[in-house]
Amino acid sequence: MKVIVDTNVPIVANKVSPQASPNCIETCIRELREIERRHTLVLDDDWRILGEYQRNLRSSGQPGIGDRFLKWVLVNRHNSQRCEQVHLTSLAASGDDQLFAEFPNDERLVGFDRSDRKFVAVAVAHPERPPILNAMDADWWYYREPLKRHGIRVEFLCPDAMPGG
Repeated sequence: MKVIVDTNVPIVANKVSPQASPNCIETCIRELREIERRHTLVLDDDWRILGEYQRNLRSSGQPGIGDRFLKWVLVNRHNSQRCEQVHLTSLAASGDDQLFAEFPNDERLVGFDRSDRKFVAVAVAHPERPPILNAMDADWWYYREPLKRHGIRVEFLCPDAMPGG
């Protein structure tokens, strides 16, 4: 299975999110281990996602499971059995490096978090439209219906952390 992982998943797996329940943490840890063992991670080819991982996790792989995941990504990013990369078309001429041609042009998504647009753009750019794994970011919850209308699947690993959950 191919997946895209929002940065909040390895952050929660590192046990540094005080609002994360023990169940949420364990779910994130389990998902990251499954990706390492069986799945293919989908990234962009310009280090946008990987750069965000590096800003929030430790590339040494220590001390948390999320840090270990980053190290695994760095080791495997060119291994086509473990990672795939897609190209995103930046609309940087707009002055915003978080705008991509692949992101749906839909007024219902105008307020969607700019820093998360790369994950959506990667899903759209990939021919299989892999799901995006989310732990605790409620922005994904608020925009789940407009995203779904564009064929973007979001898997909520911690549904109890979502509004009304």
